[in-house]
Amino acid sequence: MIRFEQVSVSYDGATDPAIDGVDLTVPEGELCLLVGPSGAGKSTLLGAVSGLVPHFTGGTLRGRVTVAGRDTRTHKPRELADVVGTVGQDPQAHFVTDTVEDELAYGMESLGLAPAVMRRRVEETLDLLGLADLRDRPIGTLSGGQQQRVAIGSVLTTHPRVLVLDEPTSALDPGAAEEVLAVLQRLVHDLGTTVLLAEHRLERVVQYADRVLLLPAAGVPPVIGSPAEMMALSPVHPPVVALGRLAGWRPLPLSVRDARRQAGPLRERLAGHAPRPSPAPDGGADRARPAVEAEGLSLRRGRTEALRRVDLVVRRHETVALMGRNGAGKSSLLGALIGMHRPDGGSVDVGGVAPHRTSPGRLIHRVGLVPQDPRDLLYADTVAAESAAADGDAGAAPGTCRALLDELLPDVAGGSHPRDLSEGQRLALALAVVLTSRPPLLLLDEPTRGLDYAAKERLVGIVRRLASEGHAIVLATHDVELAAEVADRVVILAGGEVVADGRTAEVVTSSPAFAPQVAKVVADGQWLTVSQVSRALAAERSGTPADHRADRTAAPDAGSSRVR
Repeated sequence: MIRFEQVSVSYDGATDPAIDGVDLTVPEGELCLLVGPSGAGKSTLLGAVSGLVPHFTGGTLRGRVTVAGRDTRTHKPRELADVVGTVGQDPQAHFVTDTVEDELAYGMESLGLAPAVMRRRVEETLDLLGLADLRDRPIGTLSGGQQQRVAIGSVLTTHPRVLVLDEPTSALDPGAAEEVLAVLQRLVHDLGTTVLLAEHRLERVVQYADRVLLLPAAGVPPVIGSPAEMMALSPVHPPVVALGRLAGWRPLPLSVRDARRQAGPLRERLAGHAPRPSPAPDGGADRARPAVEAEGLSLRRGRTEALRRVDLVVRRHETVALMGRNGAGKSSLLGALIGMHRPDGGSVDVGGVAPHRTSPGRLIHRVGLVPQDPRDLLYADTVAAESAAADGDAGAAPGTCRALLDELLPDVAGGSHPRDLSEGQRLALALAVVLTSRPPLLLLDEPTRGLDYAAKERLVGIVRRLASEGHAIVLATHDVELAAEVADRVVILAGGEVVADGRTAEVVTSSPAFAPQVAKVVADGQWLTVSQVSRALAAERSGTPADHRADRTAAPDAGSSRVR
């Protein structure tokens, strides 16, 4: 169905090709998962299948790519539209209409399908993706995750023979991600659709793949094989695979179910241990000071009541994860904390000021937000210019922003235009820009979207360091693994209300939807991450006595638990 014959793609100004020496075949009716570090060329390879590379992106394509027998060099994307459906990393760039139902119908209108067929397919897709309640909603009022589902649905209605998906679950909550993946499974198994997708959250999808295509690095020819074979080689892999490597399991597990079947001896070894806490920062009285207080906060966005009487206190040195399904109010809460939205009820206090009444020049040194779409913060023509502007705006020493960017995601060329970066690279740049001003309160909206595991590990290190230095951090995320690694508390929103607020281990292990993979495998309510298990096994080998103190996620000052 998809054939690459010695394909390489080079972009103007780049010293090395984005992809090089690609020679492979993806058969009809397979789900092929594309994995690799950020910047390895995954989006370029996907674009070559849809014809966007080079017809839309520019650059030079050498070799030959054919899809259902059509050469993408001689067939532009519109001439492949009846065969290939494409959903990119940015759903907003995908939309051409104003409402959900119109967007689902637009692709079929372009192909000239009969109205009766269009109506039936729209209804089927609304049900498949859980969008029926949103059919009349303006797309601009949807959350990022809801927009992602609409973008996927607008492609599914045309019934393409090949689906090309770039990070399809990155903005989805765990439940919505499972629904989307279940739809893809049905398309592959029942209709013989060929699905080629790139995804960094491998814990969600690797067990469903028929084959894995590994891009080790930019310009390095890919390797293709079974998921188990590739996960044994891949530098990026989900926590359950990392746990299997650590415990020496053979074969390596690809799912929680696989891991649980082999986890008996590991559970016995961990029974005499408890997760070691991270060193508590010496904040003194400063540690007790609230960085932000929201009391009775209510907010309406159009006809939607986005927040309902929300109470939230986040103190210095504390990291809080906001979780909940798409549309629960997480981004609205962050927007209210930084003054983007004027409250309709209640109050917000950030460092002694009401953010919606404070000028941006004063507010930048109190609170910073990295939004879901990092392009909202980026306006310069190059990465170097963006970094220099951030230094100037924050009054920081020259090179501060660039040093932060290198720590999070090295090797981003200073001469690159921000729009030419991958989604993960743009996110890293936006995070570096915000961190340059060192705001006491840092707000992150889906900070790991587009980041591979290595980049996420660097982000975790930065968040921990900032918390130890006295920053308060609030991150809205669907990434349960990130919350397990860094959060002192987890706050779950539903319908704009706080339904749970407590220590991380207590909240996430009480919900299958929000529990990380390690917690599901070990299943004792304490162990959340591979790093915790690794430290315990290392202590056992060295003969160090087991540390029965509570983990940082259950620290006494992390906030009391409450569930409504």
